[in-house]
Amino acid sequence: MSIRQKAKVRGGAAVAVAAVLALALAGCGGGDKPKEPQKAAPSQSQAGGAQKPAPSSGNTSAPLEVIATAKGPSGIVLEVNSVVRDQDGYLTVNGQLKNTGSQAFVRTSEWNGVEKNASPASVAGATLVDSVGKKRYYVLRDTEGRCACTTGLSRIAASESVPFFAQFPAPPTTTTEVVFGLPTFDTATLKISG
Repeated sequence: MSIRQKAKVRGGAAVAVAAVLALALAGCGGGDKPKEPQKAAPSQSQAGGAQKPAPSSGNTSAPLEVIATAKGPSGIVLEVNSVVRDQDGYLTVNGQLKNTGSQAFVRTSEWNGVEKNASPASVAGATLVDSVGKKRYYVLRDTEGRCACTTGLSRIAASESVPFFAQFPAPPTTTTEVVFGLPTFDTATLKISG
């Protein structure tokens, strides 16, 4: 992958994360008219305060739309919120990994997949299958083997929800549906938007 492609992947990933954060933050707003102190908040967040996502504790008033669900082991549930094809030839899957169990989940290493250079503690093992075109798509990687996907998933506490994304090469525009797979999870059929 060239430096230009790497920049596009990172740019696409940044756009995907920003879109998820925008949706999450939009759900946090109240129905009242904004008061004067609230107008100062956007300038503070633009200064860098909003770069970390808020912990998911179920406090949002409007949950993200769930377009597909896949069950995993020990009460882990993968909820897909969007599948977007962009103009640069990438397809990004965004969603949440939820631990509905009563204990912390630590068996995340299986999600890396079986590749030698898989990114540790990630969802690099995710795949998309275009059944009509008879092709399988793997998560994009940069020249050093790092995935264009969520990393740092070593533990998910009980009742915790963690955002995830995975970016793939986009199937042909004639493909409107793909099957998403992540090791240890059931598969899920996803409709592509964009």
